[in-house]
Amino acid sequence: MPVEAKYKTKATATGGGRDGRTSLEDGTLDLQLVVPKELGGPGGDGANPEKLFALGYSACFLGAMRVAAGQLKTKVPDGSTVTAEVGIGPRSEGGFGITAALDVYLPGMAEDEAKQLVETTHGICPYSNAIKASVDVKTTTRG
Repeated sequence: MPVEAKYKTKATATGGGRDGRTSLEDGTLDLQLVVPKELGGPGGDGANPEKLFALGYSACFLGAMRVAAGQLKTKVPDGSTVTAEVGIGPRSEGGFGITAALDVYLPGMAEDEAKQLVETTHGICPYSNAIKASVDVKTTTRG
């Protein structure tokens, strides 16, 4: 299904890709990239695509949850958090794939209401929609 983008941003990677730099065209973010030891790199301080995906997914999901809450006529409790864990590994059919898990903390919200909110949010969040056909997102909901 086509999407009419309301906002766009551009990033450019230089150097060796996973062991180079990446920066936003508008200059608001410029990061050193480092290959993790687990993937054969030196590790150390620096970002990598999985860290950046986890940052984006957690923030996007929390924001989308506020939209979902409005649709469901409820509120996201104060102090709510979304923690995203993103992994990378070889696929059995070749190449690499990612894993994703979300830990959603909704303090004081009833379990059934929280689960409905999270399910509705998955249908709204652009990250969830982008990966739903290829990544089984493990979601834990806590209250």
